[in-house]
Amino acid sequence: MQAFAPLLIAVGGVPALLAAVRYAYAAGGAQARGLALRWAWIALAMFLGAAGLHWAGGDEGRTMAIAVAMVVAVNALLASVVLHLRRGKRER
Repeated sequence: MQAFAPLLIAVGGVPALLAAVRYAYAAGGAQARGLALRWAWIALAMFLGAAGLHWAGGDEGRTMAIAVAMVVAVNALLASVVLHLRRGKRER
């Protein structure tokens, strides 16, 4: 049962990876490449967070530290996506 949460988080990272692939193959120029890179970082943060949670096992302190780090990283990267999109609208 301890592997359920990391598995759920890893499966949740797959849509971010698919978004990265979609933007990587889009013919949108620099903004699409930037979005693809940011979505790939989000997927990587989620996959690494899932691996870290699996590694932490039942240790409550490690689990909490890894979960907080993953939440902060993913939210910071999502803010980066929003700012990148806003910057692209201003340049048009």
